[in-house]
Amino acid sequence: MSRVLPELHKARLRRCRLPWADSAFRAVTASFALGILLLIGLIIYELAQNAWPTITAFGFSFLSGTTWDPVNAPGHNLFGALPFIYGTVIVSLLALLIVLPLSLGVAIFLAELSPRWLRSPVSFTVELLAAIPSVVYGFWGLTTLIPWSREHLEPWLAQHLGFLPLFQNPGSGHDLLVAGIILAIMILPIISAVSREVLIAVPTAQREALLSLGATRWEVIRHIVLPYSRSGLLGAVILGLGRALGETMAVTMVIGNSPQITAYLLQPADTIASRIANEFTEANSSLHLSALIELGLVLLAVTIVVNALARLLVWRVARRPEGE
Repeated sequence: MSRVLPELHKARLRRCRLPWADSAFRAVTASFALGILLLIGLIIYELAQNAWPTITAFGFSFLSGTTWDPVNAPGHNLFGALPFIYGTVIVSLLALLIVLPLSLGVAIFLAELSPRWLRSPVSFTVELLAAIPSVVYGFWGLTTLIPWSREHLEPWLAQHLGFLPLFQNPGSGHDLLVAGIILAIMILPIISAVSREVLIAVPTAQREALLSLGATRWEVIRHIVLPYSRSGLLGAVILGLGRALGETMAVTMVIGNSPQITAYLLQPADTIASRIANEFTEANSSLHLSALIELGLVLLAVTIVVNALARLLVWRVARRPEGE
């Protein structure tokens, strides 16, 4: 204590001698934060400027149209983005539906149940999935997942769950279901890694208090760990959803690239990112290029809206009492 007090006194004197230091530091950090907002604003401005020809030519029909025909588009309003918006949202939600139980189970096992000697190898293996390039996932989907799904998974689903519209009319294996499975694998390490860190951050005293009352491990996880970390878990889901919405290469290779709106998960579809990747270098007119740029603007808007809604959900959940 005798050493600490003189050091604090010296630091206070230095602050008195340099009154501008705090202000300069505040200004620098504020400029960094405002720079992020400026960057996003510039991106939106450039996209809107280059997409302006189709915005003025097609208006709202670009978002509500269901036909995409670049060949005939100069004479007809045949640039419709609705199938791509539909495919992007459906594939992302399907991936979340598949991966949430698995990623949450992995996170709970690593944080609460795993032996110490097994925790590091499993964590390293899960995080290694995030380092695999998306094109490698795409090749694996083409060579392994699609043949297996076409020969085994989709016939089984059509036979046993064919009474549901989702699993009718199986096709070639290039479809929404396979794309959802690929995306689920790709966002698994993001959600599970963040969820694990959130679960580990729960105070140990709360676990021990409930265990001392005779609660089982499952009761501790259900009544203490999960309620305490619910806002952080939702944040992990937001990160995974952001990755799923913008994924391009792996989805392009397995989804079938068919601009249609279908209720069947076993039929091909398309996403915004896939359509841009497929046609951007082959745009045969300035209007076609403008339409693809507007697709990018729409994807950015969809991502912002989804993340804003998710952040609102996190805020509302965080404000609820712990017992609810």
